[in-house]
Amino acid sequence: MLRSVIVIFLFVCLSINAQAQHTSNSASQKLLSYQDTLKALSYKMINDSLEPQRYNASYQFIKTLVSALKVPYSFNFQFDSLKAISIQASSDKRFRIFSWHVMNADGSYRYYGTVQMNNPDGKLQMYPLVDYTSSFKNASDTVTTNDKWYGSQYYRIIPVINSVKTPYYILLGWKGNTAKSTKKVIDVLYFKDNKAYFGMPVFDGDKENPTKKRTIFEYDRRASMVLNFDPKTGTIIFDHLAPPDDKLKGRFELYGPDFSYDGYKLANGRWRLIEDIEVKNLPTDQDDNFNDPVKLRAN
Repeated sequence: MLRSVIVIFLFVCLSINAQAQHTSNSASQKLLSYQDTLKALSYKMINDSLEPQRYNASYQFIKTLVSALKVPYSFNFQFDSLKAISIQASSDKRFRIFSWHVMNADGSYRYYGTVQMNNPDGKLQMYPLVDYTSSFKNASDTVTTNDKWYGSQYYRIIPVINSVKTPYYILLGWKGNTAKSTKKVIDVLYFKDNKAYFGMPVFDGDKENPTKKRTIFEYDRRASMVLNFDPKTGTIIFDHLAPPDDKLKGRFELYGPDFSYDGYKLANGRWRLIEDIEVKNLPTDQDDNFNDPVKLRAN
């Protein structure tokens, strides 16, 4: 009798395991199929010569991505074939951010994205990101939500969870701006009341804007700016930007690196500005891997 019970128990366990494996394989096949479609659409978003076609590809991309993310436990699927967009996961695996851009005919950009949470039950929870860039009068001083987002394409997430009342994440982002200038952004992300919030007054030392909620850099589109995090020193390192002539101060579309570096150093959950820092090993700026529209045309 006991032997029969054991045999039945083992049979049931093997059946459940086989069913789970079949379900897992089926989900993987679905996600691989969605990935192929997304890859083709993302190529069109960057490479199509007509603006309406680029936007149409983006809209189709959004619909396909939502369908893919609805597949149970899709958070575990890497989408590593999608090179034309950014997919960044937090180191604690709490969430990941999909972000991308569509370039307009006049050289400006619109941004799209979503934050996908990593739910234990495998069900989809996400915060769609709606670009409201043009509506902000002073973006550096504004706390925004996912439905009124200061659009960027993110390439680094830095968790800040020690010695702070509200755990948050620093986001480093590329923000193509106009035909003349590019921007980069240091933003802050945290979650509250079933929304994703962006911006927090955690930056110290800026005399011109001591209460800013995010840091925004603007510079000549032809230039290249370093903005990245050095985990060894706990410092966000960036090029110091300056005009080519003092008479051109405030003409940010003419600014560029002056071969010196500034930084924000983390201390007690806040970021203190340090000017003219010595940099021995400059951290690699990952954004060039997927954000430069010219480079993307080869993918």
